Formats: sequence, C-alpha cells, structure tokens
Amino acid sequence: MFGPEGPSLRELAVQALSSVEHGYDLLAPKFDRTPFRTSGRVLDAVARALAPLGPFDDGLDLCCGTGAGVRVLAGLCRRSVVGVDFSAGMLDVARREIRPGDGPAIGWVRGDARALPFTAAFDLVAGFGAFGHFLPRELPGLFAQVHSVLRPGGRFAFPLPAPAPATDPLFWTLLGFDAVMRVRNVLWRPPFVMYYRTFRLGTVLAESRRAGFTTELRALPEFGRRADGSPRVRLVVATKATAGQGS
Repeated sequence: MFGPEGPSLRELAVQALSSVEHGYDLLAPKFDRTPFRTSGRVLDAVARALAPLGPFDDGLDLCCGTGAGVRVLAGLCRRSVVGVDFSAGMLDVARREIRPGDGPAIGWVRGDARALPFTAAFDLVAGFGAFGHFLPRELPGLFAQVHSVLRPGGRFAFPLPAPAPATDPLFWTLLGFDAVMRVRNVLWRPPFVMYYRTFRLGTVLAESRRAGFTTELRALPEFGRRADGSPRVRLVVATKATAGQGS
C-alpha cells in the first residue's frame, strides 16, 4: 500500500480525517493500488455464481467505486450496466478505465445509494463490499431503495464473508479497526463511516425480508468452508416478487 504507486501513509491519514465522499475523491487516483479494492478472486466467484441466474437485461453496480463490479455486470447483462457512486473522483477513474465495447451500454451516475435516482429499471443490482459505509439505522432505507429500482423478479446480489472466529488474527484486526473508527468519529468531524463488523448475516436477512425480498444464500466454493462446515463466503441473492406473488 505504501509503495511508489500506492497512497502514502500521509495521504491515507488525510483521507481518514475527511468525510467519506471527500476521502474517496482524494484516494481515487490510487484506489486500485490498495487492498481496499475488491479482489479479482471475489469478482470472478460472484460472476460464476450469478451466471446461471441470467442473462439479465439491465444491471446496476451499487457504490461502484472505480468500476471493478461494472466489468462483472457487463459480462452478465445484455442491454445496459450503470455504476452509481457518490464520489466524483472514483467515477472519474471509472470512466477513464472502463470504456464501452461490443457488450452492453455502460453509464455512470453520481448519486447516493440511500436515495437512488432511478425508477424500477434494473433486473440485477449488485454490491461489492461498500456496506460498511452504512450505519445500522440506514440499512432499512438502503434495502428499500434497492427494492424500488428493481423490476419484478429482479435480484439484489452481494458476497458476504462469514465473521472471523476469535482465534483468527483477522477478528482482532477488524475489531481494532472498528474501535479506532468509533473513537475517531467521536472526536473528529465530519465523520468517516466505515465499519467492518456491522453488516452481519442476521441483519441482512431481516432487512431483506422487511424490504419485501425473498432471500437465498449460495456458497461460493472458491473460498472453502470453516471448521464447522459453514461457507467462508456466501452470495446473498434477494429477489423481488413478481406480479401476483406475495413478498
């Protein structure tokens, strides 16, 4: 991360003391050289899991960042793919890096996932790791917004890792990160909302149901299983009811 092409420690510190939007505007030119970018392994696994459910006509990458997820959706959608993000800097990078080709039309929209500027225009909405930027009290509105922009029968899909056990150093790393962010947000304004341990499976299932989705969980076998046999990473697929169906 601190190599010649990645952000310096000072740049990361400035970002962390900014708002979420301005912080990502600052980080955008070097974002794809950080570990914050969704890995190719995750992107490929999600693409393989979603392929049997398609093809889809129109897709939306929620909180698209520099557009890595848009590339995935472009391989699954026949007509159009839109990336939406509230960071103008991230969208600028995405526009430069991802150009329309022979596949679906690609568009970019600056907007807030909590107030999506669309009607029911999509068959697939995907998210790739930005959910830590939403406070728990914002999740009902987020799921309701996604539900509103999907056509009947449309799907909201995103990978969800299982929480690390307390014996795993990752557990303590993420716990420490969240603790530091909470202290930072008490002492400094504007807040920078990014918490790794608030978007849990139980919460996801409850909010999906509240928004009117029916939800299934698909194991991503590329990531193996935990000691108890449960998947290390699941793909959550929440489906909007078709006409005549109950929720």
